[in-house]
Amino acid sequence: MEYKSDIEIAQANTMEKISVIAGKAGIDEKYVEYYGNYKAKIDYNILKDMEDKPDGKLVLVTAITPTPAGEGKTTTTVGLADGLQLIGKNVSTALREPSLGPVFGIKGGAAGGGYAQVVPMEDINLHFTGDMHAIGTANNLLAAMIDNHINHGNELGIDTRKITWRRCVDMNDRQLRFVVDGLGGKANGTPREDGYDITVASEIMAILCLASDIDRSQSKIREDSYRLYI
Repeated sequence: MEYKSDIEIAQANTMEKISVIAGKAGIDEKYVEYYGNYKAKIDYNILKDMEDKPDGKLVLVTAITPTPAGEGKTTTTVGLADGLQLIGKNVSTALREPSLGPVFGIKGGAAGGGYAQVVPMEDINLHFTGDMHAIGTANNLLAAMIDNHINHGNELGIDTRKITWRRCVDMNDRQLRFVVDGLGGKANGTPREDGYDITVASEIMAILCLASDIDRSQSKIREDSYRLYI
């Protein structure tokens, strides 16, 4: 049997349009926000229309040590969903979006492997719908606000030695973990020690993951923004 790599298997697959997938899942067209033919986001307001629907069963796949070839949680999860579908169960799978850190590191991609993977593998591993970029931008905007306030007089008396809100970049770049920035004179900020976290370890990502709804997410960001100054 000829051996095929994950990317060869993914690219040989004939994908169904996401509109067809949404239809199979019983998702009304009005809730589907398309990103081309094969990706989409689902409007969270669909939850209001599902309040009277019976709850399904949740199977959590976690804490698996990958094999040397890389098969771990995602491959097991996709394989499990395929198996449940095969025996006639109505099943859907929820996976986390991969960070470019592991993708470009030793771990590799995060869309499963072999014939137990999700496609388009390349898009999923590289930016997908842009959410990760939006999180990084929001986090760095707040970081820039702090330094801008200091540069314009520091009315709140922020101690530059105690700033804990770090910038982020979606890359495993150890060279940026601890840096000194603000060099080059007054027009370029105030010199201080700083550093970068990977985007998935940022405060904004934590808020996104833990918030119960959009309103709670927005109020938590405002709360954290205020906390930066006190």
